[in-house]
Amino acid sequence: MRLLSWNVNGLRAVVSKNGFEWLKSKNIDFIGLQEIKAKEDQIPKEMFNLGFDNISSNSAQKAGYSGVMSLSKFSYESSKCKFFDDSEGRVLEHRFDNIVLFNIYFPNGQQGDDRLEHKMAFYDSFLNYIKELNANGLEVIFCGDVNTAHREIDLKNPKANAKTSGFLPVERAWIDRVIEAGFIDTFRYIHGDIEGAYSWWSYRFNARAKNVGWRIDYFFVSQGLKDRLKDAFILSDIEGSDHAPVGIDIDL
Repeated sequence: MRLLSWNVNGLRAVVSKNGFEWLKSKNIDFIGLQEIKAKEDQIPKEMFNLGFDNISSNSAQKAGYSGVMSLSKFSYESSKCKFFDDSEGRVLEHRFDNIVLFNIYFPNGQQGDDRLEHKMAFYDSFLNYIKELNANGLEVIFCGDVNTAHREIDLKNPKANAKTSGFLPVERAWIDRVIEAGFIDTFRYIHGDIEGAYSWWSYRFNARAKNVGWRIDYFFVSQGLKDRLKDAFILSDIEGSDHAPVGIDIDL
């Protein structure tokens, strides 16, 4: 199966630019979208004509903010967040067989200390939740915009951003704990310490053309799925958002 994740930074804007046409020519089994910025009744009809059988969404209470949407060609039991107050529409959980697949738009901590505390509380609650799932015999896949670059290799200018949320020691340490708990950063597992691999670029300063970016979009899998993982990739040529889609090929 080929699974994708993409922060679209405004679903309706991407649709208006025919930004999903490329999906029709690729054999995608699942795509998790983040930051759709749309209520359920605002989702463009074009999204229901992309060849996916199962579509679910979780919108923020606040208009034009956050929100996630999943499109799949296989069946699962879908639900919203079970581990945190999700009034911001950040989580979709999908269960099939013994697998729990998450599509998540993790909070951004750059708006001040309160939002950083909120982000870390979300992080901790989620990690505790997936550790419990895994301990109970379930395999976990989670994808989405994690809003943190893990290591210096994961952004172009690490020293200049050492005190910026998204690359703070406390945020990076959380990803360390995710890995210590047995969850695998699929891109690094497949590609090792390849440099210049980013998934987000600022709209300013022609950053994407210069590849001045951050790798903040991920697929993680639990240890029991490691041997089923075939590939991990970033589709940096797909435009329409300030993020590129990321994905994995995995034998499920």
